[in-house]
Amino acid sequence: MNRSTKRVLFWAPRVLCILFAIFLSVFALDVFSAGYDFGETILALLIHLIPTCIVVMALLIAWRWEGVGVFLFIALALFYMFSSRGGSWVISGPLFLIGVLFLLNWIYRAQLKRR
Repeated sequence: MNRSTKRVLFWAPRVLCILFAIFLSVFALDVFSAGYDFGETILALLIHLIPTCIVVMALLIAWRWEGVGVFLFIALALFYMFSSRGGSWVISGPLFLIGVLFLLNWIYRAQLKRR
C-alpha cells in the first residue's frame, strides 16, 4: 500500500464524519424561523443539535479506537433506519459508509501505522 493510499484511508472516515456532522447541524437552523422567543429558540436549537453531538462523540471515540467506531457508526445507521421505519438513506447511508471506512481503517491499521 503506497503512502497516498494510506493517508486517504486514514483521513477519509474522519473528514466524512466531520462533514456529515456539519450537514446534520444545518437541519437545526430551522428553529430560527419558527417564531419562538429567545429562550425557546435556544432550547429548540439544543434539542435539534443532539444528533450532531452523538455523531461527534462517536467520531471522538472512533478516532482512537477504530474497531469501536465500526460498531458505533453501523449501530447509529441501523438505529436511524429502524426508528424512522425504513428511514432515509440520506442520513443512514453516510453513517453506514463511515462505519465501513472505519472497518477498513481498522483492518489495515498495522499497514497504516508503518511509514
